[in-house]
Amino acid sequence: MTQRLDPFAVAPAAMQAWLDMSLQIAPSLEHSLLELVKIRASQINGCANCLNMHTADARKAGETEQRIYLLSAWHEAPVFSPRERAALAWTDALTLVFSERAPQATYDALAAEFTPEEQVELTLMINAINGWNRIAVACDLFYGGRPAHTQQAA
Repeated sequence: MTQRLDPFAVAPAAMQAWLDMSLQIAPSLEHSLLELVKIRASQINGCANCLNMHTADARKAGETEQRIYLLSAWHEAPVFSPRERAALAWTDALTLVFSERAPQATYDALAAEFTPEEQVELTLMINAINGWNRIAVACDLFYGGRPAHTQQAA
């Protein structure tokens, strides 16, 4: 894979604004939960860059290998809490919104575990990681480690 372009080099102001927004959303949600959501959306979208970055971040935050490996089959895995399962279901629905349409039952499970403010923050984070996935896939980005422009997010 050869990088098509470096969006931070060609559009630094726009990309910095996108990064800043991404870092400011979801302040009340658990870091570990957010990493699971980022990994799950990145699995669905096939984003190697974001999978590489967020699995490393999850490990640094104390996430277990077992739970990271089981994210692709979270529906059947008994290692996730009801709150995590609700967030993962919401992530699946919104990442696959073209076919899933955010079903009422999925929302009801979310509402049972998250306050209205947390629901908005989680929805914004799901939108942000889906956006990052699309940027990375479109540009053929793959950073072996964490790119310099995201060091503050670690």
